[in-house]
Amino acid sequence: MNNIENLLEVMRKLRDRENGCPWDVEQDFRSIAPYTIEEAYEVADAIERGDMNDLRNELGDLLLQVVFHAQMAAEADLFDFDDVAAGIAEKMLRRHPHVFGSDAERADGKQDGSWEQIKELERSGSDDQSALAGVTKALPALKRAQKLGKRASRVGFDWPDRAGVLAKIQEELDELEVAVGEREPASIEEEFGDVLFAVVNLARHLDIDPEKALTGANYKFERRFRDMEQEIATSGRRFRDFNIETLDKHWRAAKKRVG
Repeated sequence: MNNIENLLEVMRKLRDRENGCPWDVEQDFRSIAPYTIEEAYEVADAIERGDMNDLRNELGDLLLQVVFHAQMAAEADLFDFDDVAAGIAEKMLRRHPHVFGSDAERADGKQDGSWEQIKELERSGSDDQSALAGVTKALPALKRAQKLGKRASRVGFDWPDRAGVLAKIQEELDELEVAVGEREPASIEEEFGDVLFAVVNLARHLDIDPEKALTGANYKFERRFRDMEQEIATSGRRFRDFNIETLDKHWRAAKKRVG
């Protein structure tokens, strides 16, 4: 029995209604979905930290999620793990004609935009023929905004350059300021969302992944803030003893120390 077969057997036993784990048995697709998302983020976190030992463990946790969903599907006679593996292998073969295609396709090599053209052909059989079809609602909001903007851009709905996006951001900021002045919570939230959406479009024009950029900013803030906390604690004072002007000086010092 190889490692994959062993893992599949472990999951089958966990889901056994007579002798399995009560928690595992009572789960369904919806209850497991949040764990699947969480494990994907933990994989990304291990990569960001450069911890390859942790990455190996987190990839195992993510693989367990795939096996869990596949086992539940097999129990409902929908599909099984082999179907999942076969499906993704077939998709990769189909989307890489420059590697797996005919002699002529391999000779042509990878063509710009070919991946998206193949995906669009795959979507052509769907009932939803919108340019935005298939952009899943379960994506993190920043990532989904990025994909929506990219799809709209493909059919010509986009600014010609980043100057137009910058002007749009300023327009949305002005509208947010008006909403704040009117003190309407729902309007404030809506306008704030418009600001974020416009900023994501700027990231696309700059060829930046907004999720990755914000993740980096989060790490940077945490690194500087923790350094500032440690420096203040070393002085024997409490963080709350300082006013914002003094804290800002400590913040600037932390930036110089830890970047």
